[in-house]
Amino acid sequence: MATSKGIRYHDSVHTHVEALEERVPGKPAELKKLATLGIETVGDLLAHYPWRYADSREVTDIAGLAVGRNVSLVAQVRSAEVRLAQKTGKPRVEAKVTDGARTLDLVIFMPHRGAADFHVKRLVPGSLGLFSGQINVFSGRLQLANPTYAIFRHEVDEAVALEEAEWPIPIYPATAGLESDKIRAKVREVLAPLTEADVPDPVPDVVRAERHLASRWSALRGVHVPQTEDDWRKGQARLRYEEAFVLQVELARRRAHAQREESTARPARSGGLLEAFDARLPFVLTDGQVAAGEQIAADLARSHPMQRLLQGEVGSGKTVVALRAMLQVVDAGGQAALLAPTSVLAAQHVRTLRALLGDLAEGGLLGGSEIGTRVALLTGAQSTAERRSNLLEAASGQAGIVVGTHALLSDPVQFADLGLVVIDEQHKFGVEQRGRLQAKAANAPHLLVTTATPIPRTVAMTVFGELEISELRHVPAGRSGITTHVVPADNRPWMDRTWNRVREEVERGGRAFVVCARIDADDEADGADAADGAEMVPDEPATVGEAQAAAQRAPRKPLRAVLEVAETLRDDPRLGGAAVGLLHGRMTSEEKDRAIADFTSGRTPVLVSTTVIEVGVDVPAATIMVILDAHVFGLSQLHQLRGRVGRGSAPGLCLLVADAPEGTVAAQRLGALAATTDGFELARVDLELRREGDVLGSAQSGKRGTLRFLRIVSDGAVIDRARDDAQALVETDPELAAWPALRAAIDLQLADGREEFLGQS
Repeated sequence: MATSKGIRYHDSVHTHVEALEERVPGKPAELKKLATLGIETVGDLLAHYPWRYADSREVTDIAGLAVGRNVSLVAQVRSAEVRLAQKTGKPRVEAKVTDGARTLDLVIFMPHRGAADFHVKRLVPGSLGLFSGQINVFSGRLQLANPTYAIFRHEVDEAVALEEAEWPIPIYPATAGLESDKIRAKVREVLAPLTEADVPDPVPDVVRAERHLASRWSALRGVHVPQTEDDWRKGQARLRYEEAFVLQVELARRRAHAQREESTARPARSGGLLEAFDARLPFVLTDGQVAAGEQIAADLARSHPMQRLLQGEVGSGKTVVALRAMLQVVDAGGQAALLAPTSVLAAQHVRTLRALLGDLAEGGLLGGSEIGTRVALLTGAQSTAERRSNLLEAASGQAGIVVGTHALLSDPVQFADLGLVVIDEQHKFGVEQRGRLQAKAANAPHLLVTTATPIPRTVAMTVFGELEISELRHVPAGRSGITTHVVPADNRPWMDRTWNRVREEVERGGRAFVVCARIDADDEADGADAADGAEMVPDEPATVGEAQAAAQRAPRKPLRAVLEVAETLRDDPRLGGAAVGLLHGRMTSEEKDRAIADFTSGRTPVLVSTTVIEVGVDVPAATIMVILDAHVFGLSQLHQLRGRVGRGSAPGLCLLVADAPEGTVAAQRLGALAATTDGFELARVDLELRREGDVLGSAQSGKRGTLRFLRIVSDGAVIDRARDDAQALVETDPELAAWPALRAAIDLQLADGREEFLGQS
């Protein structure tokens, strides 16, 4: 086996960055900078792939470079000269490079005049070079300070073989003091001695042959040392498939494991709660609700645990579908637990379930149905007496349906026969939390995951790959829809009209939500906001072409806060004296319940709130929502918030008050939201605008195990092929005994939080 200075490739994935010094040229300080990029081993270094490729014959568009980012660009030298500092007399080189349309300043600080003259001789006007460093702004001008650089046709030809001067130039994600060209040298040093036999391949030979894929060694050579554009494109395609395949193999193994587990079958029966509930429904189920219900009913009737994702449009009736599943389980002698992420949502679920069930939710009580059950609520904020009563109902089986927050996971909570776990807004819970609830069942309970954030099929196959998927794409009949408009925050006439519209809706008997990103004006953005569930989107960095305009714009105003806005609106004549309530995460459960009740009844027809009302809050009279600072929210969260209005017979109106200059990503998000109410289309747009790590959650932002080439939004065909190949492989060898390299790759994928990520499905 070939080695790299005595260290085998196989072993190097577990060797920390300090040991790299023996076989990678460079100073210890540079090696420590590798660690800041997440590079701790040789394996990490070879997985630090170029983010783009430069052509030494073509210049880089300077306008598209991001201010504050470490970049590498190909540009032509326009001028270079030595200047002396007025106070100290120390020399510096001032140069300009150009892409033909824009120029960028370079400044190199030198200890003495001779060193400065040396750089001026290298930076010959008209020559092309590769310049690396961080884009900054100094005295209103954009510059690269102390960049590293190499001039083509001169230094490159001397450093490498003559033919390499025409090869594509890999540009790596870099950091200050460790530019792309230095990383490229280290990667090539490690890769050079390796042969195909040194690099384990997680994709089996038979699969590679079937899919006409190159080996992993060839792919690494292609992306790191390409001789043509075709080389790195083929290398990326191979590694893209590998990422999909390794992930899908693990998901296939988990599906197979679930199929081997035993669960108690919960078939539907005649004359029970479900039949009685269906008979009294005041509306007709949509086709989607019927289809999803049939799929779930069939799953529950089997003796292995159901694992199903129910995703749907905002207001599409997921609660009714989930309730019908719970009633089928209760009819079969079991219990259902509904886990909600917040106490507000848990309490709302209980109110909704009891209202839908009527006397069917009063089993054993005076006036209750003879075949009825009970709906119990468990949260951490309940009084001792109330909690003790609900614990007893759950443990005795009197409560066929138990709704709660994380309090359901605590040790004192016991069930007589837990048959179904329903998890609302699954992304709010981790695998350990879900496991603690499932462990309260004698046999593996059935699992139904619901999400009000529609997910494109390719994403669902990856993020929720263990689960079968049911979709609800249509809302029940009788709803009038929602109209959405973007309101510029600095346009006074539009703002006046916004608050006048709120007054008009209230005068017609409607209710108005006003949503803020913060609770208090003194709160930090990542403090109170995060506590109340606001998923704020940071501003995108300005590019060189936008930097001047951005610098001229006034500083962003502080984000509006609930306490401040509520106080202001109470004295605002534009609201005509309408009573204003407030709701936020620091309030007690009793205070939150009172705020929702007052809003629902009309005692406070205007409710100023944080994003705690994002899901589950169902007030049919709510007809208008004003979202302040809408530009800082993510698209999916805006869609969820908007779904709180227009749920009755009256049409809904959503006004997005924002500071989003035209052409920014924030403006694109808001424009997409105003253009459509189709949550599945918005999910597609959202995922195109977001980074892949954002799509997959925080576990995907780790150093290892991240998807580097696979784009789950657009690579549906690759995922389909990988899923088919993975399923076939696992069916023949579920333990992967014949494929140790594949097992090792799965372990690496699951490192640093990946296990948690997959477990959340």
